[in-house]
Amino acid sequence: MIRSYFTIAFRNLLKNKVYSFINIMGLALGMACSLMIMLWVQDEINMDGFHANGARLYRVMENQYYSGKIETYASTPGILAENITKDIPEIEMASQFLWEEQPLFTVGNTFDKEKGRYVQGDFLRLFSFPLEKGDAKTALKRPDGVVISKKLAQKYFPNQDPIGKIIKVDNKDAVMVTGVLKELPKNNSIQFDFLMSYDRWQKTNAWSKEWGNNGPRCYVLLAKNASLEKVNAKIKGYIKTKNKDSNVELFLQSFPESYLYSKWDSGKQDGGRIEYVRIFSIVAIVILLIACINFMNLATARSVKRAKEVGVRKVIGAVKGVLVGQFMGEAILITSLSLLISIVLVFLLLPTFNLLTEKELTLNFTDPRILATLLGLTVFTGLVAGSYPALFMSSLNPVVVLKGSLKFKPSATYFRKGLVVFQFALSIMLIVGMVIVHEQLDYLQTKNSGYDRENLVYMPLEGDLQTNFSSFKQELQRQTGIKHVTLSQSNPLEVGSSTQGVTWPGKDTTQLLLFAQNAISYDYIQTMGIKLVGGRDFGEQYGMDTTNYIINEASAKKMGYKDPVGKEMTMWGRKGTIVGLMKDFHYNSLHSTIEPLILRLQPKTENWGVVIVRADAGKTKEALANLEKTFKKFNPSFPFKYSFTDQEYAKQYKSEEVVNQLSNFFAFLAIFISCLGLFGLAAFTAEQRTKEIGVRKVLGASVTNLVGMLSAEFIKLVLVATFIAFPIAWYFLKGWLEKYAYRIEIEWWYFALAAIVAVFIALLTVSSQAIRAALMNPVKSLKTD
Repeated sequence: MIRSYFTIAFRNLLKNKVYSFINIMGLALGMACSLMIMLWVQDEINMDGFHANGARLYRVMENQYYSGKIETYASTPGILAENITKDIPEIEMASQFLWEEQPLFTVGNTFDKEKGRYVQGDFLRLFSFPLEKGDAKTALKRPDGVVISKKLAQKYFPNQDPIGKIIKVDNKDAVMVTGVLKELPKNNSIQFDFLMSYDRWQKTNAWSKEWGNNGPRCYVLLAKNASLEKVNAKIKGYIKTKNKDSNVELFLQSFPESYLYSKWDSGKQDGGRIEYVRIFSIVAIVILLIACINFMNLATARSVKRAKEVGVRKVIGAVKGVLVGQFMGEAILITSLSLLISIVLVFLLLPTFNLLTEKELTLNFTDPRILATLLGLTVFTGLVAGSYPALFMSSLNPVVVLKGSLKFKPSATYFRKGLVVFQFALSIMLIVGMVIVHEQLDYLQTKNSGYDRENLVYMPLEGDLQTNFSSFKQELQRQTGIKHVTLSQSNPLEVGSSTQGVTWPGKDTTQLLLFAQNAISYDYIQTMGIKLVGGRDFGEQYGMDTTNYIINEASAKKMGYKDPVGKEMTMWGRKGTIVGLMKDFHYNSLHSTIEPLILRLQPKTENWGVVIVRADAGKTKEALANLEKTFKKFNPSFPFKYSFTDQEYAKQYKSEEVVNQLSNFFAFLAIFISCLGLFGLAAFTAEQRTKEIGVRKVLGASVTNLVGMLSAEFIKLVLVATFIAFPIAWYFLKGWLEKYAYRIEIEWWYFALAAIVAVFIALLTVSSQAIRAALMNPVKSLKTD
């Protein structure tokens, strides 16, 4: 019997090639898209899931309380780890972890800047980064030890055993290789090519030993039977036991969850990458539903062609359950064929998808999770797509169908129309989302930052530049193409240092207020292209400027000054005068609002900061050549590496750019699959109304009238879909935009554009079949059985 069912199913597929192609390709495209999204979602959810201690591994977070505001950070005091393990018995191990550093590595004649981290001795015991050589328990215990990747081992010690070999760091200190890492797992959020002793870094950064300063991150391993709630209660006020004036409360966040849940608002978790996981999971389901609706609609519409088959089977004794099983089996068969095609499509599209998402996703058939995903996708799609056609066709009355008088009830017709409306509503929502995501990203990329990002280059202050910056600057300013040169503690895109230590006459001493601060040298304002709305810039002719300040408008507002220039201000006990007022500019990402900022002058260079160079417009290439030549003259032992501010600015919104490109692709795919179904329904409708069209042509109907008649019904359905889709799309996209401190307003024309696109594409799809039917010879049409 089963063999008979499969034979009938294949005969139907071959007999109705056009409809079979539409069904199979529609499902294949939907399944391929869903499969790629599932692979991406699976990779995101499993990020950092390989650590053996993952269930007990946490990062320490801070809630910093200011007047009317709570700020949440992952940065902590640099001496937290060594103390918290002594004072909190439930914490088994802890390690400080530094942001990415890029020191110069030199071995013989080979030298380059490498990316890595400074960590404490137990880091490799907390995390499961396996070593190919060395002992995880002792590799980072030496202050002069370094653990390197296989890539660095091959680069600096080709065909040698690197253990015990010496690497010179920044042409100053020598470190010994104590371990070689195996290749880091792909689903790893912490990237590095080396690990060096945190204690070594801390010796030259005395500020990290103070409880009032934050910066490094701290990871802890809880004891096996420890209660997270009890540990959180113990560490909540821990900083206050070390610094009574502290406004900080600590809590722990699960490390495996920290990748997806990274955003905080008012001390509460407020999303992160989990938002993209949810969005794309919904998109995968939406596109799969659209493909399933195609199948349901076409199968139901064409049920008239198989009505007699159902009638005969019922007469000879087939019960409803058997018929349902037969038609569901056919749906599973078509879905299985679609799955095979979708797998081929995934293999073809994955390289491009990986390039876009910066992942290394693979379709590994030896992975049980992949096999389970494929099986689940096939069964789910088959059941959803085949359920209604199977129930509908198995319920046909054999007496009616064998008389050849089968007519669809109004309820069945309305249901099919409802499916078309639902299908296009989903597609239109994706189109509206595509438009708004594009507009928001364009807004972020083009919004005036308050300074000029074009022709602005920066590079680290390192090596001999730390002692020869003044001479380096003078030499640069004599070069063609170089307009301005300055020095800053922070790069142009991010001011990461902040302080509470700001006072002024009349300040309410009960309030805790946070100010961002940046140490700069002369010419910073003009190099950056920042607008002064009052006062002046720092100048070498003003001998007292090392105790003076320049503030932005947000600072003036927080201080209560309408005209702050000339007013007294004290920071860190250093009393001075506000000599300049800057117009607010975005010194951090547009994801956050502009906060108060203070600039202080520090003309004598130390071991900090970046060199910022403004090139003349149209002379960037020449400026870079002269910059490199001068750099090599003053700092020959370091490689010349620089960054363009506008390019680095664009990288800040990489996630949004990925969402933008994926939304374009998914919206196009959704509308294409919808149109496949619409094409099939239009062809079937034209086929069913062949004689009517012939009669109308004989009676004088024009081709235009016939095309309009055949197209109008479908266009009405698409228009109904637009009115359903618009409020739903507006609600969800408004919520998405509210995550941004600076965002576009949702304009009416976004929806109008989506409606026009949907109607135009639907009209194009339907009219092609309508024109074909209208041009048919009426004599031939009237002869049709």
